[in-house]
Amino acid sequence: MNQIAITPEVLEHFHELAKATQRSDAEVIDEALTSYLVADRQYLKVLTARLAAADRGEFASNEETTRFFAEHGESPEPASW
Repeated sequence: MNQIAITPEVLEHFHELAKATQRSDAEVIDEALTSYLVADRQYLKVLTARLAAADRGEFASNEETTRFFAEHGESPEPASW
């Protein structure tokens, strides 16, 4: 078995969830770590693909960028692009 350091506050959250779901602390912690690693792996996959696209020179046009910020209620300074 491996050991990791967990702050008392986080450990308490795990314990509360384990109790509420009638599982062991170890089961809840294992599930949480597994979920985190799956999400992190997906994030890295997307990030790697986006960096490769940028390396190929694939960027959003000024029109696409303006439309994006207009849809999201933002208004960037054109000079900052």
